[in-house]
Amino acid sequence: MRVLLVRPPRIKKAIALGEFMYSEPIGLEMVYKVLEDKYEVEIFDMMADNMPLDEKIRAYKPQVIAITSLCIDVIKVLSISRQIKELNNSIVTIVGGTQAYLNPGAFMDSSMDHIMKYSNEKNLLKLYGEIEKVCEIPLIDGVLSKSRNYEDSKVPGVNEYILPNRKSTQKYRHNYSYFGYKPTAIMGTSRGCAKTCRFCLRWRIEGHAEEYFPMDMVKEDIRNIKEDYVMVFDNDFLHNSERINEICNFLEDEKINKKFICYASVHSILENKETVKRFKDNGLVALLVGYETFKSDELEYYEKKSTIDDNLEASRFLKSINVDVWASFMVHPDWTKEDFKGFRQYIKLLSPQVSSFSPLTPFPNLPLYKEYEDRLLVKKDDYESWSFGQITIRPSNMSLSSYYLETLKTNFYINLFTNNVFYMVKKFGIGRVIRLSQGSFNLLIKYLKLMAKNSKS
Repeated sequence: MRVLLVRPPRIKKAIALGEFMYSEPIGLEMVYKVLEDKYEVEIFDMMADNMPLDEKIRAYKPQVIAITSLCIDVIKVLSISRQIKELNNSIVTIVGGTQAYLNPGAFMDSSMDHIMKYSNEKNLLKLYGEIEKVCEIPLIDGVLSKSRNYEDSKVPGVNEYILPNRKSTQKYRHNYSYFGYKPTAIMGTSRGCAKTCRFCLRWRIEGHAEEYFPMDMVKEDIRNIKEDYVMVFDNDFLHNSERINEICNFLEDEKINKKFICYASVHSILENKETVKRFKDNGLVALLVGYETFKSDELEYYEKKSTIDDNLEASRFLKSINVDVWASFMVHPDWTKEDFKGFRQYIKLLSPQVSSFSPLTPFPNLPLYKEYEDRLLVKKDDYESWSFGQITIRPSNMSLSSYYLETLKTNFYINLFTNNVFYMVKKFGIGRVIRLSQGSFNLLIKYLKLMAKNSKS
């Protein structure tokens, strides 16, 4: 049986910092690993491959096509599944990924044969085995099948971390990068997060406590990576000093020289300074740090485990050991013009290499959605609008047009005055920095149109 695993193309929106988070489709690489010994399998990464889907299908002639998904991908995924059925109705279509877990109902369409709420080795082999036998599909944990009216076994589960076959994306790997570090592989060493920040979706999916993957598997994962740069996508990689020291021992013993990028909380950085220093000596080059805000009451509201002063201390410490910081913040819908001004001053005080911000986004699966439901500017099923760059909550202390204007001012302030241009050119190259600037211009046009629309209403 021939299986095609598909990542949808990028949604055509204004180019922003998301342009630099162009990572490998590791979920598909894991599925490939499970299926490769039993079936003929290929990954078709439509973010990196210019071949039209219909040409790929005619050339490869798959019996099964499985598509991965994020929230903003729903419309595109359904477009792909409908196109598949129009080309050859006998091809079995499957969807998985984050959105299939969070909202499987979004994919209940005549063109979608199976929805995988979660994937593990057991249910993958079971589903594909039943498909190969061309028989009635039984009820499978984690799988909703159209032939069973998308019946759910109700057995809970999460996506299993399986050692990926990175050779499956060999022809695309030169494209994969993470915040300017290229080429970059991505990996995980745990799932879940005990920090349980109010706005975060990941711990609600993965669990409110860290579940560590076996260290032997982590070591094998690192050994298998050929790229110089490795992005560890754990929620808070630096929180466990013992685990980091064990990884450092492994890197030193096997003389492995990699450059690591990871997410880290302010709390973990300050709690484990000596371990962070040691990790820096073993390849740590950059941290993605969620400072989130410049206001103490908002840090408490977000249920962050750090203070404004902690943010400043972490910033000074990371500068002292020469670790790059990509800082992220959230713009609150209740901010005043003075708040925006104070926010810009705070970014200047922290002085990270690069800063990015996004409006507070109450995703439909978060408690925040109910809290802000009467102020939402987008509909629940307007999937492409549920991205981190979209203003989704009506502001309370200024008009929507004024809020757009303050957001734009802050965007340009960051890109023109606080982000280190020399650093960005060195990391990305002048061409990609120009594209980022073009993205800011596109955002300006988009916001100006929205401002004009709102001034008339």
